[in-house]
Amino acid sequence: MDSLTALGTAVGALLKQRGETIAIAESSGGGLISATLVAVPGASAFYLGGAVVYTLTSRTALLGITADEMQHMRSASEPYAKLLARRVSERHGASWGLSETGASGPSGNRYGDAPGHTCIAVHGPVEAAITLETGRAEREANMWAFARAALKLLETCLRRA
Repeated sequence: MDSLTALGTAVGALLKQRGETIAIAESSGGGLISATLVAVPGASAFYLGGAVVYTLTSRTALLGITADEMQHMRSASEPYAKLLARRVSERHGASWGLSETGASGPSGNRYGDAPGHTCIAVHGPVEAAITLETGRAEREANMWAFARAALKLLETCLRRA
């Protein structure tokens, strides 16, 4: 299993080598994705910023996502993750946007998703979205799994670009 440190270092090296930047929007990961990237020495060369978008208030205030944009869309879905990734990238002027949205546990969310459910998206020269179901209700373990999956998806997209 890849450690967050190893994934963050690999992603940071790819971004620095290419002269590209990243911005992060995460919810149930609680900031672990951003913390992992900021922990990389020289992160200021590639990390532009991030937000924990945990509520309707933060979604509106931090990313300017309107009720009209959310019509026919729900949180913790791949379409919403794609919107988050695109918007955080645009707001920061970043080459890449990475987002995560889900239910870390110990219970599911109001949309009927079980704990351990998350959707992750990458916006940039290569785009992708995935849904992860850990099958676990342990909040902290899910948060770490979500961050790991998000960084792996980003690394895959960077290597394809």
